[in-house]
Amino acid sequence: MHRSSRSKSLLAVTGLVAIGALAGCASGGTPTATDTVTVPAPSSSSSSSSSSSSSSSDAASGVPSTGTTSSSAPGSSSASAPAGTAAAGRCAASSLAASIEPGSGGAAGSVIVHLALRNTGSTACTLQGWPGVSFVGGGNGTQIGAAAAQEKSSPHPTVTLAPGKTAVAPLKITRAEDYRKADCSPRTPDGFRVYPPGSKQSLFVKTSDYTACSSADARLLAVQALVPDGQATS
Repeated sequence: MHRSSRSKSLLAVTGLVAIGALAGCASGGTPTATDTVTVPAPSSSSSSSSSSSSSSSDAASGVPSTGTTSSSAPGSSSASAPAGTAAAGRCAASSLAASIEPGSGGAAGSVIVHLALRNTGSTACTLQGWPGVSFVGGGNGTQIGAAAAQEKSSPHPTVTLAPGKTAVAPLKITRAEDYRKADCSPRTPDGFRVYPPGSKQSLFVKTSDYTACSSADARLLAVQALVPDGQATS
């Protein structure tokens, strides 16, 4: 009776072993999804070497290392280049003095003089473009004839005037005598009214060396743009 029960138990165990062997053969020995592989952590020396290599590579490529950051303490400011000097403002008429200086002499029928604007202020300022110029007379600044034509083809740089420095604008004055009296209606002016570029205030240059034409059809004046003293081409 006991021998029969023992035989049945052996048969059951043998069957389970056979089934397990067959399952192992069918899987080809490949680890199942639940198998895990443990990789030893790198030693501290190899980790340091890797970090150093990465930093060297970053430096060589010009890319800053992500492991290095810089910051300023609250309330502090980072160093910066010194601020540049503030740009000079436009010259006001009140800080300028106007005069007529000798020019190139001109050609037959005209004379070229230099209209000079000098900085009488205590700070540098700038001038750029063509001044407004006209003859005035009558003892009260009344304009005589047409204002000066502006020769737009002339160089027109921005001129920075330090205190005491001068910019000049060549001014061509056609002889009134070249016109018939009926077309000119000649008059002796008191001088010139001059508007610095961009200004609504004018300056006065006293001179009676020239003859003006009352008729606006007789255009006697033509002015070039202001340039630094000594750089006028005419």
